[in-house]
Order: sequence, then C-alpha cells, then structure tokens
Amino acid sequence: MSAAPNAILAVNAGSSSLKFALYPHYGVEIEAARLSGNIEGLEPGGAPTIKMTGPDGSFSEPIAVAGEAMFEQALVALEKVLERHTGGVNISAIAHRIVHGGDRLSESVLLDGDTLAYLATLSRLAPLHQPHNLAGVQAFRRIFPDLPQVGCFDTAFHATLPVNEQMFALPMKLREEGIRRYGFHGLSYRYVTNCLLERSPRAAGKTIVAHLGNGASACAIAGGKSVATTMGFSALDGLMMGTRSGALDPGVVLHLLRKGWNVQQLERTLYKESGLRGVSGVSADMRTLHASDEPQAALAIDLFIHRLIRECGSLTAALGGLDVIAFTGGIGEHDVEVRQRVCEALSYLGVRIDEQANRAATGDSIATIHTCASSAEIWVVPTDEGRVAAQDAARLIS
Repeated sequence: MSAAPNAILAVNAGSSSLKFALYPHYGVEIEAARLSGNIEGLEPGGAPTIKMTGPDGSFSEPIAVAGEAMFEQALVALEKVLERHTGGVNISAIAHRIVHGGDRLSESVLLDGDTLAYLATLSRLAPLHQPHNLAGVQAFRRIFPDLPQVGCFDTAFHATLPVNEQMFALPMKLREEGIRRYGFHGLSYRYVTNCLLERSPRAAGKTIVAHLGNGASACAIAGGKSVATTMGFSALDGLMMGTRSGALDPGVVLHLLRKGWNVQQLERTLYKESGLRGVSGVSADMRTLHASDEPQAALAIDLFIHRLIRECGSLTAALGGLDVIAFTGGIGEHDVEVRQRVCEALSYLGVRIDEQANRAATGDSIATIHTCASSAEIWVVPTDEGRVAAQDAARLIS
C-alpha cells in the first residue's frame, strides 16, 4: 500500500471567515490544489458553515459549535472534513497569508514567537486585517501544535519598490514611524508574474498586472520585480473597489472630521460603504451591476473603468513603456466588458485587443487576448495566491 501524499494547507484567516486550499507536494514540487473552500459564519453568534470544492464535487455543511473558541472548533471540524474528502493526506505545514510583513520581512518565513511578536506590532498599520490573520495563526498553532506554520506576506513582493515609490511627502519622523507606501496583493502579483515569465519573453520587460476583485489594485513590474503599485500605506488606496473608495483627497477626511465624524464612521464609510456599492447604491458585485437597469449602476461601472485607465497611464509612465498587460482577480478574469473597454482606451499606446479572444477568455485557464498588431501582449491569468504560499512553505520545510 502506498503512503498517503503530503500536502500543504494554505489559509487566509479573516474576521469571520477562513479561506483554505490543500496542495499536494513532493519535496518542493507543488501540484494544483486538490480541494479548496472557505468557512463562513465565524463571527460571534454566527452559524459556521464549511463550503468546499474537491474530488467529490462541491458541498456545504454546517459546523456544530458550542460555547467559546468557535474558530478552534471550526479547525477541528475542517481537519475531519479534509480527511473524509481526500482519502487521507499528511498535512506537512500550514501556509498563512498575512497582509503585512513591514520593513523586516520581504519573504516568507517560518513563524516563531519572536516573529509573531514583531508581526503584532504591525497591527497598527493594518488594523482591519493583520489582527485577524495573526489570530488565525495562533488558533492553528493550538490545534496543530506539531505542524510548521509559515507566514507569507502580501507586502513582500513590493520590497523592491524604489525609494521614490515608497515615500510620502510628509515629515521624515512619520516615515520613521512606518508611514510609507507598502503595496499589497503581492502573492497574486508574484503568481501572475511567474506564469507570464514562463510563457512570454516579453514579460521580462515592462508589465502591468491588474488584480481586479472586491479588492483591486494594479502593479507596474519590470524584469519580474515590482516598481510601482496603486495600493500604498493601506489596502484602501488606489483603484476604486467593491466597497472601498480607493484614492481620496485627504482634505475630504479633514472636512468630515470637522463635521464631527469619528474614526469609526470614517472607517466604515471608506472601507464598507464606498466603491461600487457606494456609487451604485445597488451592489458591490460587478455582475449584479451589469445586469441592473439603474443609471447609478452604469455610473459605478464607468467610474471603476475610468480609474483603472488613469492608473494604467500612470504605471506606464513609471515603466517608461508597456510590453504586457495582464488581468487577474474575479473581475479581471471574468469580466469581458471591463477588459475590452480598458484596452480600447489604451489604444493610444498601440494596444489592440482581439474581441473574439476576449469573449472566449472565461478565466478557467491562462489566455492571450491581443491581436498580432498589438504593441503589447494582453493576458488573462487566473490567480492562485495559495499556491505561491504553499510553494514557499514546501521550500522552508524541506
């Protein structure tokens, strides 16, 4: 009888949910995810449910919890579900997506007490994400005490940003307190960049990757390294998003403070009530907006596309040209209209999109959607942040 395969469990812990995917590996070689899913309803008073797609198809089942320690109980249930639906695998490490690595951590690391203590100090820089990521790490350490825990950071890919891209025009004492541009979505950018480098010689040149989903950003990449990106100090900056405002005149915040708004009101409005949802008054989901007859829905789509076109111009200037543009994320992979309109607006650069190829690109696989006359290649690349994290974990435990 052959031994059960080894696998890395890649996870992303939020305030009330846990995304996960299981990647078989043989040494440092990682295979495609055997299954993936999420646990929802982990907020106080919630009804936790596991939703998963794996070898047996897709399914959903409730998790029975009692009392406190809901997250830990959910992890115990997850372990049993994984065993039941995979025929048994040996989980060799947990790879955690962590939003912020700060100035010190520019690559994935094995998590120990000292590293976790440092990461906790960064919660002041990312208060809506970092504490939940770290709480997830601690829960996994309690339930899986013998497994290596690996931290993989969304900021790490942007460690190569030049000083001019990192700096704000603020007093230097604030820079010394960590107030600078970090960039995010780094695991996604790294995955897409690696895919492009494997498939196109031009990807070693000047590339823009647009990660478009409920969270959205774009990144200028030269020689496979980040040189400029739209997100800065926080994941609130840059492009318009599902519920986030994106780039905003700081004078607006000062004005609202003078009106008597408090931090909680500002945070809720800018993170949860703006973006596509705020402008449309309908939904944060681009698919819903496309199907809506409401004029504000069309306005929200127009504004989303306009902001992306403006940022592509800025990133092209930072690169000094454009060889490749790639779309990823839920919107980037599936929204034919957004890709079409953005690329048509970039026609002044010589970009030419193939309409038929664009319609055929459904996000199920990597695809090219440019014509032979296009000055830049156009790609659609389904992202897999978990696989990047799993690869790093396999390397670190080897």
